[in-house]
Amino acid sequence: MDPEVSLMLHCDPLQALGEHQTHIEISDRFNRQSFPEIEQHIEAVWSERVTKEPWLFNGAKFRLHSAEICVTENGPMGEQAVQNLMHLQCGEGDQLESGNKSSDRSTKDEQSCVLKLQLGLTCYKDYLGTNWSREAGNLQSHGRNECADPQAFLAQPLGVGAVMATADGDVVLLRRSQKVAEAAGLLDIPGGHPEPKMVCPEVSEEVICVELLQGKERAVVSEIFSSVCAEIRDEVNVPVSSLSKPLFMGIALNHTSAGRPSAEFYVRCTLTTEEVRDFYRRGGPEAHESTDILFLSRAKMLQLSEHSPLWSEMCPSAKGAVLLYQRVMPDY
Repeated sequence: MDPEVSLMLHCDPLQALGEHQTHIEISDRFNRQSFPEIEQHIEAVWSERVTKEPWLFNGAKFRLHSAEICVTENGPMGEQAVQNLMHLQCGEGDQLESGNKSSDRSTKDEQSCVLKLQLGLTCYKDYLGTNWSREAGNLQSHGRNECADPQAFLAQPLGVGAVMATADGDVVLLRRSQKVAEAAGLLDIPGGHPEPKMVCPEVSEEVICVELLQGKERAVVSEIFSSVCAEIRDEVNVPVSSLSKPLFMGIALNHTSAGRPSAEFYVRCTLTTEEVRDFYRRGGPEAHESTDILFLSRAKMLQLSEHSPLWSEMCPSAKGAVLLYQRVMPDY
């Protein structure tokens, strides 16, 4: 297995989940743990980066504490019984499957899966000073010893990524610019982060807190799913109206940034491969982030592995998305 990436959880084959099947709990309990020395380190890292790059902006992000896939089924009295199939702390990268393989098809037809996310808040500054810091390994050891959770002291911002298929069945990859901060020159999928600011547009970024998001859980879910299409629009320059509703495949962990999580989705586009290429060449809001667009057929996507020549050109987020696509959407 490629050491750069692992799967935190994934749906059963052909059982990707929609927005209506996603639920969140947001609480201060799911924020990053703290101690004085790490706060000093975070401030020092941020000060150094801002001195070199004064345009940097410390935006709020959602922090993934844990993710769980449950299955709901109708009991004999018509009550909803929830069977907990998986509950993994963010950072436990075992490739476990959601769903009971011993269940027969008639039982599964009477069940529906639900994705449950426990979210806190974090920010870009905390990410640079923890996940992306030279101290990340020490923080993971401290978390393991003090909290029985190696990710407890890390920012763990939740990212999103999209396996976007054209009307011809080709999957979009983007060649990242040499000027971006991470994975410069490598192949990636369209992606980014859902933004708490989009849920709380009435307040300034720096005052966003968990309390303002509580009671807006459905809006947070909507932002997570809609941010997928927004990133495709901005990076590939195709209209959102050409995109299907995103389907959640699973969560991949990027171990080049200490197990940073990214929720990966499948999205269909009504445009042909050549039409998508034409829209991309016109340039979009984030055209500066990539230098070229590539298309992989479904057959090549399913054949990709760490032994493929193209694999070494892919960044961890793209590798994680490929692994999830191969497991969850093999016949799609």
